[in-house]
Amino acid sequence: MKKSKPKIAIYSGEIPSTTFIERLIKGVASSGYKVYVFGSLKRKITYEDPNINVVSYSQSRIQKIFQLLKYSVLLFLFKNKGKQILDVFIKSHSKNTNAAKLKYYPVLWHQPDVFHIQWAKSTGDWMWLQAFGTKIIVSLRGVHINYSPITIPEVAEMYKQNFPKVDAFHAVSKAIAIEAQKYHASADRVHVIYSGLPTLEVKPSKTESNVFKILSVGRSHWVKGYDDAIDACCILKKSGINFQYTIIGGKDSEELQFQIADLNLENNVKLLGKLSFSEVQKHMQDADVLLLSSVEEGIANVVLEAMQLGTLVLSTDCGGMNEVITDGENGFLVPVRNPEKIATALQHITNLGLEEKEAIKKEAENTIKNQHSSTKMIDDMVALYQKVLDR
Repeated sequence: MKKSKPKIAIYSGEIPSTTFIERLIKGVASSGYKVYVFGSLKRKITYEDPNINVVSYSQSRIQKIFQLLKYSVLLFLFKNKGKQILDVFIKSHSKNTNAAKLKYYPVLWHQPDVFHIQWAKSTGDWMWLQAFGTKIIVSLRGVHINYSPITIPEVAEMYKQNFPKVDAFHAVSKAIAIEAQKYHASADRVHVIYSGLPTLEVKPSKTESNVFKILSVGRSHWVKGYDDAIDACCILKKSGINFQYTIIGGKDSEELQFQIADLNLENNVKLLGKLSFSEVQKHMQDADVLLLSSVEEGIANVVLEAMQLGTLVLSTDCGGMNEVITDGENGFLVPVRNPEKIATALQHITNLGLEEKEAIKKEAENTIKNQHSSTKMIDDMVALYQKVLDR
C-alpha cells in the first residue's frame, strides 16, 4: 500500500497571504504534499492544485456560526477527547472563547503533521498542537524578530517561553537566525532558507528618460528609514541632479508629507498608496535604482524582485542585506541612518557608464538564480519538513 504524503499546514492567518507565502503554498503542493491553508478569508481565491485545501471563514456572522457549529459537532462525535483537551487550553488562554474555537477547531479536526507558522508573534497560540503529535515550525522574518520583541516586552517573554519547544525554525537570513537565539531558539534547530523567485520568462525593457528615477516600496513605518532617504534627496537637489523619488506605500504619512514640504521637495518626491504587485513591478522596471533605506530588515523581498528585474539596488547594510548584496559587485551598500552616504551613492550611480551598470545587473541576476530561485526555496523547505518529521 502506497504511503500518503504528510499533511502540511502553512499558516499566516489570512487567505490569501503575501506573495512569497502564496508561492510557498503552491510550491509545496506541487511537490505532492497535502497543504492546508487555515484562516480568515480576506479575498476569494481559487487554487488549481487539488493538493491545496482551504479551510476558511469569512467576516459574515452567519458563516462564522455555521463554521463553528460544523467543527464543534464533528469533534464532539469523532474526536471528543481531543476537543476536551483543547477546550481546557482555550478556557485558560483566551478571552473570547468562541473566536478561539472558530480558529482552533478546524485545525484540530484536520490535524496536520506539520504546522508551519509564518509570523512568529502567533507562536504561543499554536503550541497546544504538539500535544496531538503535530510538529511546529516557525518562520523568522524581519519585523517579528528584529524589533517586535524589543518594543513589546510581552512578545519577548512569549518567545523565551515557547522557542525552546519549537521543533524547527525557518530563518529568512543568517542575521535573523542569530537574532532569534537571543530568545532561546536552539541554534541547531534554525535553518536558513532564502526566499525564492520564479524564473522570469521575459525581462521587461526599461523606458529611457533624462530624469534619474529612484524608487522605494513599503509601508510608511519608522523602520523603513524614509526620513533619511528624503534628507538624501535634499542633498541631491542641492547638487543639481534632475531626479524623481517615488515611495510606494507612503501616501498617508503626515510626517513624510511635512518633511517633503519643509525641504521644498514637492516637485521631486512623490508619495503613492498601496499598489498591486503587477503595478509595483511596472514602477520597478522603470526605475533607475531601487532604494532600501531601512533601519532593519531580514532580507527585503523588494530588493530580490528589483535585482531579478534588472533594476540597480542601493540598500542600507541592515539585517541580512549583506547576505544578498556585495557592494559594487551586484548592488550598493551604505551604512544605516546616513543620508549623506545615501546621497553620495546615488550620485555615484548617476555617473556610472552603461557597461558598468550592465555588469552589476548581470551579477545581481546571477545572485537571484543561484541563491534565491523558487525551486531551491521549495526543495529546501520540503527537506526541512521531512527532517522534522523523521526526527
